[in-house]
Amino acid sequence: MSIQDEMRQVKLASPKLAAADGETRNRALQAVSEALQAEREAIFEANREDMEQAEQDGVPGPILKRLKFDEGKLRDVIAGINDLIHMPDPLFQTQLARELDEGLVLKRVTCPIGVIGVIFEARPDALVQISALCIKSGNCVILKGGSEALRSNKKLFTTIYEAVLKAGLPENCMMQLEARSEISELLECHASVDLLIPRGSNAFVQYIMDHTKIPVMGHADGICHIYVDKDADLDKAVPIIFDAKTQYVSACNAVETLLVHHDIAGDLMPRLKAALDEKQVELRGSRAIAELIDCEAATERDDATEYLDYILSVKTVSDIQEAIDHINYYGSHHTDCIVTENAAAAERFMDLVDSAGVYQNCSTRFADGYRYGFGAEVGISTGKLHARGPVGLEGLLSYKYKLYGQGQIVADYASGSKTFCFRDL
Repeated sequence: MSIQDEMRQVKLASPKLAAADGETRNRALQAVSEALQAEREAIFEANREDMEQAEQDGVPGPILKRLKFDEGKLRDVIAGINDLIHMPDPLFQTQLARELDEGLVLKRVTCPIGVIGVIFEARPDALVQISALCIKSGNCVILKGGSEALRSNKKLFTTIYEAVLKAGLPENCMMQLEARSEISELLECHASVDLLIPRGSNAFVQYIMDHTKIPVMGHADGICHIYVDKDADLDKAVPIIFDAKTQYVSACNAVETLLVHHDIAGDLMPRLKAALDEKQVELRGSRAIAELIDCEAATERDDATEYLDYILSVKTVSDIQEAIDHINYYGSHHTDCIVTENAAAAERFMDLVDSAGVYQNCSTRFADGYRYGFGAEVGISTGKLHARGPVGLEGLLSYKYKLYGQGQIVADYASGSKTFCFRDL
């Protein structure tokens, strides 16, 4: 059977999964949680082989960190699955109920999108999170992970798929692609795939958008900013910046550019540099910053760069509007933060910065489906249509209109013999 034939089988399975009740889907999630525990050693061994191969191939450190799947990451994904189990069923929820006329009732009810194709980076934990969200939301899923995680992903996929079949989900509700060449076949299969979510570089996401008719949702770069206002509490600012840059440096929500009001730069920068030196963070500063601390010279290219590494570009700004303008021009509309004790300044920043996440006095690393209480996420969307920010259960839903009648015909309303009443129920 060809890859496209297999995708058509997934499409045929999607109405069956969409009709599965919440108890069945939760039972499948519980089976996945138990199977991951039972197969933990085999999963860890597959990941060790991937890690060894990646190290031999000279894969950079930040990517190795993403690739590693250990006890901590297993614990986190299982916690995410358990959170999903305890969440209300997102399907079959009535969003609108309206009587159009006596005996003619319209309802808008939540339903899955259908078949979702997700192309993601070399993060084995992402495969688990994406699979769990699709199970809970009743969506079939086609998964293509990064080649560095080939063994890990294969073992995780097999473990999850076998568990959900035993729990009663339909055959072909999940599919895994392994070869890079299969991405092209996925992009061409617009009759079988309802939505694509690519995760990766800007160039990669743009390539996906340019080579498919399938709707695409996601984000490219994660150029996140922190602006330290003149009314900032520096005792808050330093640990916030430190966490946003170093807690998980290769994440898309790690801060890449720091903007500092020139009035407080002299007080902030020596303290911040001392903190970041502990993690050997390379600072690339504007001329004004270079007058305050020892740093590399920054260029305009740094303003538009997602480092995913222990590098932070820093520049001073004269006021909050300059910071807002810089973020809206150079940013990726992902997540941006203001550090200030001035409530009016914070609201102005949060109203005018055009990003999916706008924060006050906290790390940009909070931009995450799990930390938002979504259970997990399939990705983060910087677009404005359908879903924005961390895409959890709600972002994987659509809706349908159900109209219940008793023999009504439009001709009666066109002739005026009957009229609509439009009464919300």
